[in-house]
Amino acid sequence: MNRNIIKVTLGILMVLTLAACRKEIIEQVVAPFLGFQRPANFPEPAYHFDTNPVTEAGFELGRKLFYEPRLSRNNTISCGSCHIQSAAFTHHGHDVSHGIDDRLGKRNSPPIMNLAWNPTFMWDGGIFDLDLQPIAPITAHEEMDESVDNVLSKLRAQPAYPELFRKAFGSTEITSARFLQALSQFMVMCISSNSKYDSVQRHEGAVFTTLEAQGYQLFQQKCAACHTEPLFTDHSFRNNGIGIGFNGDPGRYDITLQDGDKYKFKVPSLRNLQYTAPYMHDGRFYTLEAVLDQYSGNVQHSPTLDPLLQQNGVLGIPLNADEKNALLAFLQTLNDRTFITNKMLAEQ
Repeated sequence: MNRNIIKVTLGILMVLTLAACRKEIIEQVVAPFLGFQRPANFPEPAYHFDTNPVTEAGFELGRKLFYEPRLSRNNTISCGSCHIQSAAFTHHGHDVSHGIDDRLGKRNSPPIMNLAWNPTFMWDGGIFDLDLQPIAPITAHEEMDESVDNVLSKLRAQPAYPELFRKAFGSTEITSARFLQALSQFMVMCISSNSKYDSVQRHEGAVFTTLEAQGYQLFQQKCAACHTEPLFTDHSFRNNGIGIGFNGDPGRYDITLQDGDKYKFKVPSLRNLQYTAPYMHDGRFYTLEAVLDQYSGNVQHSPTLDPLLQQNGVLGIPLNADEKNALLAFLQTLNDRTFITNKMLAEQ
């Protein structure tokens, strides 16, 4: 009797396993690679697709390079080490990035998310083209501590890469331009656009709760001037009154050398905040409650403090406890579970 039950159970498990495998195969056949697709509620991208269109082979090469530890001096750190998919491609739990030999950077790792719409990159906007952005972490002493030439030499020595470059670019030649373009093809495909907020905006059936709707209204009144929909950033650089950080980072000033840019940093997107703690350019706040408390009662005055945070003689953004709860409820609608579980963006 027990033996028969075991046989039946094994048979059922085998059928389920075969069905799951068949489903996966069907999904792979039915869902071809579509390249870059602009979400219906997003504006036109800023990236120059005319000079680097996304192809399946280019994307796959870029994904492999993104997770390639040979980009670092001792072959231990990849882009994916500090930009982890489950954390919306941030360095979860770290206030500042940890690089090669566990060296500490000076800034929190920003998310690899919706970069096709970014006109500048890095917290200080020091890089203006996504194709150039990877050079900064590769060559930074505290990050990968490597040179691009050495990276290319290591890639050429690996049997798989010449053929991958041939599929992506037509020849086996591995150049810095092709290397960087492949990384861009992966990064522009890291699109987060399937949150509850997006479903509401695209009229796909989702509806805000009463508290979320109240929070959305408050957000539009008190936050949207800087965190502009639908990307939830206006890509500007602002001093948000948190004060000088532990390492004295002057922010945008390092790029422009203009006193008016001291302690200004890029306005970050508010998407996927559930996954991207800690917050601010130096990761000083570990909860969203602490962030709202900062804006409502702890903004510090300085010569470059943003005018929006010093209106009518009041510093910060007045918020009571109920308003904070409503804002927190709305911010939860910006989390995109499909983005952090998308197998296409994961290490293969």
